[in-house]
Amino acid sequence: QVQLVESGGGLVQPGGSLRLSCAASRTINGLLVMGWYRQDPDNQRELVATITSDGRTVYSNSVKGRFTISRDNAKTTVFLQMNNLRPEDTAVYRCTVQAQPRSRTITYWGQGTQVTVSS
Repeated sequence: QVQLVESGGGLVQPGGSLRLSCAASRTINGLLVMGWYRQDPDNQRELVATITSDGRTVYSNSVKGRFTISRDNAKTTVFLQMNNLRPEDTAVYRCTVQAQPRSRTITYWGQGTQVTVSS
């Protein structure tokens, strides 16, 4: 019923920047956390960043100081501003939303957007 649509990926040179967006198709009841995961070419998955409904953020050590996660609660949209990109940031980035309308937790996933950092 809920779809997450990602955009903003692409090819960028080392040191460049990209801004990823993920918009939900509708308002999500009981929203808890929005975030971004990435899967590298070796299929290793890493939690990149999360932001709670009240604005608390957590970042992977590999992106601290370079990436910033933010959200628009009114539109249930999450962003990832990526600066000073490195080749090791190359991955498929997927957004995720976790909600708990009552006592049961529901997790939604986007289809992913490719980020390639190369000279």
